[in-house]
Amino acid sequence: MSVSGWSQLATPGGDNSMMTPAPVSGAGYQTTTLSEDRANYVRGSLLFTTAYSDNASVSPAGTPLSDISYSIWPSIALDETTSRLHMVFNYSPGFTLYQRMSSLNQMDQNFNVSLQYRLSPHVTLQLADSLQKSSSFYNQPDLASAVPVAGSAQAPVVTVIAPLADQLRNAGNAELTYQFSRDSMIGGGGTFSNLHYPNSSQVPGLFDSNAVGGSAFYSHRFSRKHYLGTTYQYQRIVAYPVGPENLVQTQGILGFYTLQLTHSFSVSVSGGAQHSDLQQAPLPSSKTWSPVEIVSMGWRARRTSLAANYMHVVSGGGGLVGAFHASTANGSVRQQLSKTLTIGATGGYSIYKTVNPLFSLTGSGGHSVTGSATIEYRLRQHLQFQAGYTRLHQSFAEIAAISSPDTNREFITISYQFSRALGR
Repeated sequence: MSVSGWSQLATPGGDNSMMTPAPVSGAGYQTTTLSEDRANYVRGSLLFTTAYSDNASVSPAGTPLSDISYSIWPSIALDETTSRLHMVFNYSPGFTLYQRMSSLNQMDQNFNVSLQYRLSPHVTLQLADSLQKSSSFYNQPDLASAVPVAGSAQAPVVTVIAPLADQLRNAGNAELTYQFSRDSMIGGGGTFSNLHYPNSSQVPGLFDSNAVGGSAFYSHRFSRKHYLGTTYQYQRIVAYPVGPENLVQTQGILGFYTLQLTHSFSVSVSGGAQHSDLQQAPLPSSKTWSPVEIVSMGWRARRTSLAANYMHVVSGGGGLVGAFHASTANGSVRQQLSKTLTIGATGGYSIYKTVNPLFSLTGSGGHSVTGSATIEYRLRQHLQFQAGYTRLHQSFAEIAAISSPDTNREFITISYQFSRALGR
C-alpha cells in the first residue's frame, strides 16, 4: 500500500482556487478511483503473498534459478483532513522467506508520508517523502506504485532494475505555491532522491547515486480550464563508483500547457531546452544542449482511473554512471467492474542512450520493458483476494548485474483490512 500522488491539487481558497499543473508538481498522478477515496480514517491490514519467480537467482554458470517465496506485510495507514491540513501516513514492513534459497530471505521496509498545509488563504506548502528498503524491486505490498506516472521532468526515474539485490531508495519533495491573483500563481520547490546498494557484489556494473534539484514556475489560467506557464528546473546527480566522483548537472527552461477539463481529468504538454554539464575525472567536462518533451494525462472517475506519460529528457543515476538521453513511457489503469471485483494494469518502456560515450562507465545505454496485471476480489467486508502477473525485460549489454534479462513472476495475495473513522 502506498500514498497516492497529489499532483494538480487546488490551492485552498474558494471557487477561484487554481490547480498546480502536473508539469510543475513534484507528485505523481493518483491511480485510485474516486469511489476508493477516503478521508479522516486510520486503517490497518495484514497481507500474505506467495509468488513464483523464474529468475529468483542466477547460477554460477549464469542461468536463472526459479523459486517460490512467502511474504507477510502488516501495515498501518492514517489519513487526516482539517480546514488547513491534509496528512497521509503509511508504514508497511515486510518479511519474505524463500522455499529453496534461504540466503535470499529478507526483511523489507516501506514508508510514505505526504502533507499539504495551507499557510494562508493563498499560500500552500506540500511535503512528501517515500522510503523503500528491499531485496527485490517487485516484492512490495503495492506493485502499482513501483513506477509512478508523473508529468514533471524532475520526477524520480527508475533506470536499471536489479530484481534481486539489497537496495535502499529514498525520494522526497517540497513545494510552496502562492496564488497572488485570481488567475495567476507562482511557486517553487526542491526534490531529492537517493539509491544505495549495501552489497555491491550483488550488482556488478551498477553504482550508488543521489540527486537533488530545484525549480521555480509561473502559471496563468485562461477560461478556468486552460493553464499556460513556464518553469526553470535544475538537477545535480552524483554517482559513486570505485574511483573519482561522477557529476551530471542539468538546467532547463520549459513552457507548458494544461487543459483541466474537470478536477479529475487533465492533459498536459511541456517542452523546452535543457543544458547538461557532465564531469568525470580525469576527462575534461562536456557540455551540451538537448530538447525536452513531456506529455501526460490523468483521469479519475467513480470506478475508473487512468494515467499515462511520455518523457524525453537528459537524466542520470538509477544505477548508471554518466548522462543519458532518456525516452520513457509509463501507464496505469484501474477499473472497478463491480463492488467486489477490480482489475488493474501498469506498464512502462524506457530507452537510454549515452550523451557522450567517453563519459559512460556503464556502457552506451539500453532499454527496459515492464508490465503487471492484477485482479482483485473482495471475499468479505474485510477479506480480499488478489492475483497478478509481472513481466520484466531489460537489455543493458555492459552491465553484469543484468546477465539474465527476463523475469516472470506470478503471485497470489490474501489480505485482511480494517478501518476506523477518526473522531468516532
